[in-house]
Amino acid sequence: MTARIFRPARTAMSSGTAKTHDWVLEFVGESSREVDPLMGWTSSTNMQAQVRLTFPTKEAALEYAAEKGIDAIVQEPKPRKPNIRPGGYGDNFATNRRTVWTH
Repeated sequence: MTARIFRPARTAMSSGTAKTHDWVLEFVGESSREVDPLMGWTSSTNMQAQVRLTFPTKEAALEYAAEKGIDAIVQEPKPRKPNIRPGGYGDNFATNRRTVWTH
């Protein structure tokens, strides 16, 4: 049984960091998925692919994996540069702007 421990990245549809602070333990699929010929659904015989556990820290996830005898692979997250403008959104409507604000 092999699992990977990682911190999920933000979704492509948002610039926020919600749901990216916890660490996730997810089992690696050992069997391939198959397409059902009658209905066209994708299925798998691996029931552990449905298990997704969240932990507040990486150490807690590693400790859980060690207790349960799970081989875990840790994937470190890539650091993200903060997108903070000095004036922020309110600067668009400031009365002391030096340039003309046009649409």
